Amino acid sequence: MDEIKETGGARIGMANATWPFATLIVNRNELQLKASILGTLTFKPSDIISIEPYVQIPVLGQGIKINHNVGAYNQKVIFWTMGSPQALIARIEQTGFLANNKPLPAQLDSTITASQTGGGFPVKKPAVIAIVAIWNILILNYFIQTFIEKSNNVNINLGPQLALGFIFLLCLLLLISEPFRQLILKPGRSINDIRGFLFFTMFITGIIFLGFTFMPH
Repeated sequence: MDEIKETGGARIGMANATWPFATLIVNRNELQLKASILGTLTFKPSDIISIEPYVQIPVLGQGIKINHNVGAYNQKVIFWTMGSPQALIARIEQTGFLANNKPLPAQLDSTITASQTGGGFPVKKPAVIAIVAIWNILILNYFIQTFIEKSNNVNINLGPQLALGFIFLLCLLLLISEPFRQLILKPGRSINDIRGFLFFTMFITGIIFLGFTFMPH
């Protein structure tokens, strides 16, 4: 078996991505866990201490725990699977990844090392801070003004609508604008890693936005 690709969920530290927002890809030279907005974790065979079954809730919460020695990654890395954890580990073994003790090609080794140095989370920290700040300003500032004015004619839904519209526009710009991606994403990160999450977020924010639009105020 040259490579396996499995769709599931993931948990990295305290953050969780539900099915189908995570993908596990394993071949002889590398193991990748793509967990959408949580990031992409890439491992060389020498990075892995062990891979063991992990069961939180039978069937609904079961998967594999990847024990590793990459300092830039969170130590708790779990891939959730709908199938048998033991069967998935057996398939990983069949790729030859766990038994591969040969040096990797220099270019691949360098690429993986560079990816690990940047950590798993794909978004730049300043961008995260700015997004959270704008979200809070749009909601809190409007509610504070409404409270101070104490007007019964004010649309109390406007603050949440502005915040939801901001997130929708943010996702749209990431999907269509390469310069904007470079501003938000870390170097070397691909929009393909979070594309599914962006479409899902746009769908959810759009539905909630419409809910606020037609809600009485």
